[in-house]
Amino acid sequence: MNQPPLPLQKQEEHATITPHLVMIIAAACGLIVANLYYAQPLAGPISAALGMSASQSGLIVTMTQIGYCVGLLLIVPLADLLENRSLIVWMTRLVMLALVALPFSNHPLPFLLAIGLVGILSVAVQILVPFAAHLAPEARRGQVVGNVMSGLMMGIMLARPVSSFVTQISSWQTIFLLSAGVMLVLSVVLQCVLPQRHPRTQSSYAGLLLSMVHLLGHTPVLQRRAFYHACMFGAFSLFWTVTPLLLAHSPYLFSQGEIALFAFVGVAGAIAAPIAGRVADKGWTWPASLAAMGIASLAFLSTWLFHQPTPFVVALCIAGVMIDFGVTANLVLGQRALFILAPEHRARLNGLYMAIFFLGGAAGSALGAWTYAQGGWIWASTLGAALPAVAFLVW
Repeated sequence: MNQPPLPLQKQEEHATITPHLVMIIAAACGLIVANLYYAQPLAGPISAALGMSASQSGLIVTMTQIGYCVGLLLIVPLADLLENRSLIVWMTRLVMLALVALPFSNHPLPFLLAIGLVGILSVAVQILVPFAAHLAPEARRGQVVGNVMSGLMMGIMLARPVSSFVTQISSWQTIFLLSAGVMLVLSVVLQCVLPQRHPRTQSSYAGLLLSMVHLLGHTPVLQRRAFYHACMFGAFSLFWTVTPLLLAHSPYLFSQGEIALFAFVGVAGAIAAPIAGRVADKGWTWPASLAAMGIASLAFLSTWLFHQPTPFVVALCIAGVMIDFGVTANLVLGQRALFILAPEHRARLNGLYMAIFFLGGAAGSALGAWTYAQGGWIWASTLGAALPAVAFLVW
């Protein structure tokens, strides 16, 4: 006897994600999330052009991350209410408009407001990640999420050297105009290739926001994983905010191009995402999380063993790979733990997870710039090592 056709929502829930679609979603995540990081190595020239002091330069990164947190709390819950493909496509188009505003800002306030808006709208990536998890079968969910997150982490890690290289040959304004063009093309591609997904939630938007308070208060896995990664991401943001400032000054005197080459070392850390996804599928989340935290903390401390410029820069490169590897692995392990929970809450759980740890990242950027200004690399790296160590001890 023929079975009756599945309702639309059931069909979507049982759809199988293809390798081709995984690759497109991973690339889209990387391209969108890169918008959060183009300004990070350019904090010096941007702050100088806008008349900001050196101690205020950390605000450029901090405002982007605060905007991202706002988007995670207020925009991402819409993925549990509205059709996902249209939501992603329109957010990609709107972030294009915000990017266009950045090169034409000639005062700190409009620039900071525009880059905060870029942060808000770039949360489209955190709708794409659970979107991929919805399409993946349970047995391969960690692997699919890991592959998608590898694209996202590649975007984070390549954004810094790309923006430095573009600034070296042109100006800091150029990278934002180029990214705006990429967002326009990407919105067309996503409109064509993403399947529709209609959420099952019947709640109102206000109800969804209120439910996030309940989820945060009654989901111990979310509380633990968000705290662990807030510490880890704070260390990550601190490292990549402080090192361009450190290398641009005596005795290193790196140019923007040389800072870009240094930033390329972090790309190696992206290989942790698919590895962590497979490890989580095997049930090894606990030891893998401890290892990730330990690696990140030791990376900062290892730089204290070297005092001459050349050995120190080499040690700094190795530390960058170790930190990015540990942070990427811990991120994917946390998402895998959340994505096995109720699928109807997946976007909100992911939004809360990301918002909490991005607050840690914003604090890491701001405190990193301040501690470096007060006590140089020793102060900054001490704080950087302490953050993953706290997560390790609490775990």
